[in-house]
Amino acid sequence: MSTRVRSFSKINLGLAVGPARPDGFHGLATMYQTLALHDFVTVEARAAAVTKITLTSNHPGVPRTETRNAEKNTAFAMVAGALTRMGITAEVTIDIQKRLPVQGGMGAGSANAVAALLGLERELGRALPGSERLKLAAEVGSDVPLFLLGGSVLGLGRGEEVYPLPDTPAIPCVVAIPSVGVSTAQAFRDLDAKSEVREASSASTLTFQQPLDRLSELSRVLAAIWTIDGVESGPSGIARPGFPDKQGNLAENPLLALVRTGIENDFEEVAFSQHPSLRSTKRDLMGSDSGGSALYAALSGSGSALFGLYESQADARAAQQRVQQSGTQAILTETLPRSAYWDTMFAE
Repeated sequence: MSTRVRSFSKINLGLAVGPARPDGFHGLATMYQTLALHDFVTVEARAAAVTKITLTSNHPGVPRTETRNAEKNTAFAMVAGALTRMGITAEVTIDIQKRLPVQGGMGAGSANAVAALLGLERELGRALPGSERLKLAAEVGSDVPLFLLGGSVLGLGRGEEVYPLPDTPAIPCVVAIPSVGVSTAQAFRDLDAKSEVREASSASTLTFQQPLDRLSELSRVLAAIWTIDGVESGPSGIARPGFPDKQGNLAENPLLALVRTGIENDFEEVAFSQHPSLRSTKRDLMGSDSGGSALYAALSGSGSALFGLYESQADARAAQQRVQQSGTQAILTETLPRSAYWDTMFAE
């Protein structure tokens, strides 16, 4: 027997990047949102005298056993770490069927890791405690912990500090997948270089906003729009979905309220400079102000995938056609609330 798991993707609604920390990572603030788009991860496992992990994939860019670099794969690392924490030795086979871009900024590799863990636990009939899951996920990768929550998730620290936000209804989404790839490590280096240049040229002015200020600003926006502590309204007085505001009006979908604040992804500055076609694709996703335009469009993570959110399926289909007519692959999907994320995780 084997266990087949849907490995869902994510987008970032707002991503503020701070300066490099002493540990080499960058501080950031973001809101992750899971999408219905997914890979498939199939796991087969049985107890054995010695642990052996075999990893296969239909995508040549995925580290796997036959290329002798499987240890670099997040799913491999997650399974190996879980077995060690459980004190179990086992023979495990992991197969990753890729449908998402390998370097797209959609968290595909991180999601694969969580899917492999869930498949392993079901196969062995054992599960790590929730706190141990999160610790292991943070060790494997900064984006990995969010996939242990799903839905709308606040990400802080280097992205591994995750806090579930109240669920929001599914919203039509179009994901554009350009042919170019973006290196996350290089994107961070480019951001650092640009920040150094701006600091030097703005030393005598008050107009330059420090990266730490941007982190704080986005964190405050997220805290104001969502209520994490379960009370009816946050410090801003904005009501939770389904609760009346101070004037007695029902609050709008908080995800839509967020995009109206003008949030941005800091990586767009460097990604669009290196690949001007990405800026054009974002314009295609946005559409015209005359009707059918996106509620919000942005780069996801460090790219190169971009996405747009829409009020209706018709608007989303029109955006998909605009992007495809420009020669870029575009996929119609929707945001995935936490309840749907877990209800559809296992592909029976």
